[in-house]
Amino acid sequence: MKQNRTNNNKYIFLIFLAIYFLATGGIFVKLSPLPPINTGFYCVLFSIPMLTPFLKKSELQTLIRKQIATIILAWFLARNLTLWNSSFSYTSVANANLLVNLNPFTVIPVSYFLFKEKMMPKFLFGGLITLIGVLVLMANKVSMSPDRLLGDSLSLGSSIFYAMFMITVYKLRDSVTSTIIMFISAFGTLLVLATVIFFTEGFYVPQNFGELWPLLALALVSQILGQGLLAYCLGKVNACLSSLITLSQPVVAALYAWVIFNESFNLQTIIAILITLTGVYLAKTQTSTNIAQEKA
Repeated sequence: MKQNRTNNNKYIFLIFLAIYFLATGGIFVKLSPLPPINTGFYCVLFSIPMLTPFLKKSELQTLIRKQIATIILAWFLARNLTLWNSSFSYTSVANANLLVNLNPFTVIPVSYFLFKEKMMPKFLFGGLITLIGVLVLMANKVSMSPDRLLGDSLSLGSSIFYAMFMITVYKLRDSVTSTIIMFISAFGTLLVLATVIFFTEGFYVPQNFGELWPLLALALVSQILGQGLLAYCLGKVNACLSSLITLSQPVVAALYAWVIFNESFNLQTIIAILITLTGVYLAKTQTSTNIAQEKA
């Protein structure tokens, strides 16, 4: 049954909430003493028992083979985790956070051709305003240099895989719940990550609570609350608008820096946040207008 995506304000709010959870990912990856791909592996592994209590047996039984195969093909998340987690070893956190969130440049054109989502000039203008806001925010934090080229390339590549993951989930949400998607796709993700680890880092096992807690926090906050909530909202908000909102994740990172690391809010940061939110608002009002016209 096709989802009715109304772009309701409460689901817009939930996407922003999901971004707050997702934005913690970089923090926990940096705190983890394990290598980056191992960290991603345990994040997904520990998410499985956390999801299990919320599964409905009837939903699992009604899935046909084609649906299961399609969900497992959401291995794009594994590629995203591999590249993004690895990028922190070769570039700055600011660079990684900015580049990984450029997924609208993949989601928007793909959604136009695959899902026939209309992009009126006002939506594109809102997207441009949002991007300008993010660039203003990151102007003094992002630095491009040959030494960071590998890490920047990994982050940019991860944004493409994450965009494809969003598009896959978006399509699946027409017939599958977000909990089932996250649960079954986790096994496909683990298979890909395990293969990569075997040929690169080798397997590491957490030896004490100090090594374990960042992995558990990453699984709960970033994977379950972040990815899971975003997957749920992809059944309620169209793909283009969803991806545009995720572009504002560096804004959330700036808020974390203010709260956790006591970084002051200067005028540039305040202006950048206002520009970003204005862009999202313009894009949202355009998509709401399109939906109203389609219903009329």
